[in-house]
Amino acid sequence: MGSLAQKSVLMICGDYMEDFEAIVPFQVLQAFGIRVDCVSPGKKSGDRCLTAVHDYMGYELYTELPGHNFILNKSFEDVKPESYDALIIPGGRFTELISVDNKVLNIVRKFDEAGKPIAATCHSQLVLVSAGIVEGKKCTAFPSLKHVIKLAGGVWLDPEPITSCFCDGNIISALGWPAHAEYLNILFHSMGVKIAADQKKSVLFLCGDYVEDYEINVPFQAMGGLGCKVVAASPNKKKGDKCVTAIHDDEGAQICSEKQGHNFIVTTDWEEVCVEDYDCLVIPGGRSPEFLVMDDKVVSLVKIFAEKNKVIGAIGQGKLLLAAAGLLEVSFSSSFEVSLCFHRKVLLRHGSGLMILVPNYRRMACQTISTNQMHTLDYIVHCFCYQGKNCASSYAMKAIVKVAGGVLMESAESVTHGNLLTATGWPALPHFISDLASLLGFTVI
Repeated sequence: MGSLAQKSVLMICGDYMEDFEAIVPFQVLQAFGIRVDCVSPGKKSGDRCLTAVHDYMGYELYTELPGHNFILNKSFEDVKPESYDALIIPGGRFTELISVDNKVLNIVRKFDEAGKPIAATCHSQLVLVSAGIVEGKKCTAFPSLKHVIKLAGGVWLDPEPITSCFCDGNIISALGWPAHAEYLNILFHSMGVKIAADQKKSVLFLCGDYVEDYEINVPFQAMGGLGCKVVAASPNKKKGDKCVTAIHDDEGAQICSEKQGHNFIVTTDWEEVCVEDYDCLVIPGGRSPEFLVMDDKVVSLVKIFAEKNKVIGAIGQGKLLLAAAGLLEVSFSSSFEVSLCFHRKVLLRHGSGLMILVPNYRRMACQTISTNQMHTLDYIVHCFCYQGKNCASSYAMKAIVKVAGGVLMESAESVTHGNLLTATGWPALPHFISDLASLLGFTVI
């Protein structure tokens, strides 16, 4: 994956900003080498911002639930607007507070004066209104801001469908997090980032109730932003049905807490899933894999993806399905199976016979060896061949990975082994998304 380390983005944050609207651009941009500095007025690097989940739960207006804790990585007082290529302001109630903060408004105006991209979602367009930069600009927002944008001289665009995102000059606007795929694509383009692949890719996501909120949505939107066809299926749900998600977060206890997250919409019927239609399978974590692994047709689907040598990615507890499908242990093939050094010679096992390739690899000769030597060689071959697939795992999955024959890579957040990709959990998503894009043949420059 090409490095975009020279690109950098400033994200202005605050308590009760929308959870997805902060984490999706934060992790996806990092996945492609773009530095994202997150700041909040009155807070320093290392401080936390509380986030909010905004989604419709059956009432006239969206419900607000507590989201993940978001860690800032830069102090607000150290911000130099000229050092960045773009500005992101997530939505959420914090925008009411920063819309009257003169330091924030001055930063927004400097980005606008320089013609740099400014991305606003949901309610953060209020900050642009307060900074006086929407006059004459076509934009959208959460519909409650329609009259506010018009009063400020902006040209209102209805957010239809809700996944749509608009760009007028340097102003990028969207209704909110459902538009993240198009939002990311426009943001990449506005920053001069080029995305290339040899063909359009299709990615299938397996999900169920209590799938981890970030682990399903962030890669789903990231792959959509790269132009992939992204599809989500659940064995007992139809297209348009909802999966409730779970927020797993470190809040100081021995293990992570769990809270209800956003609803995730299934995009196809299970009966419509055909392995041949997809280049890749992604299995997010959370508690949904505990349910999915009890369904034989789900485990069979995972096996078929592996048999057809397609890319498979598993995050967090998603590795439970890899274990059940027998994908973490390496087994012998039917023909040439191993080569390794033994007393300066290369050992080859072919079928039931043992052959030794002498240093001059152009000639091969059978060599008679003793029974003890054969046992020694068999032991070496066994250890070499039956070492399982390299796997990234947090504490939650270590025992399962080991018993399934996998090899734990203790220091890695994301690990590829052939076409198999594993990640420890949602904090590793930037690495996971970067590796997944590379496996699918994407180039980002």
